[in-house]
Amino acid sequence: MGPYSEEKQFQRAMAISNLLENPNLPTETRAMWQNHLANLSRNESTYNWRVKEIYSKLKKSPLVEFDD
Repeated sequence: MGPYSEEKQFQRAMAISNLLENPNLPTETRAMWQNHLANLSRNESTYNWRVKEIYSKLKKSPLVEFDD
């Protein structure tokens, strides 16, 4: 995730909207993408809050584990 970009969020919204125009999209898939569209961050504060929530819950672990 990079810094907040209004242009990038607009591009994401347009891509999802275009996908939702497909009449053959399964109901479950359509619902998932509608949910994603509704949950796109509309401002930098919301975006930063979500990034913090996601990354603060990740557990740190070594990149490489060695077997003894």
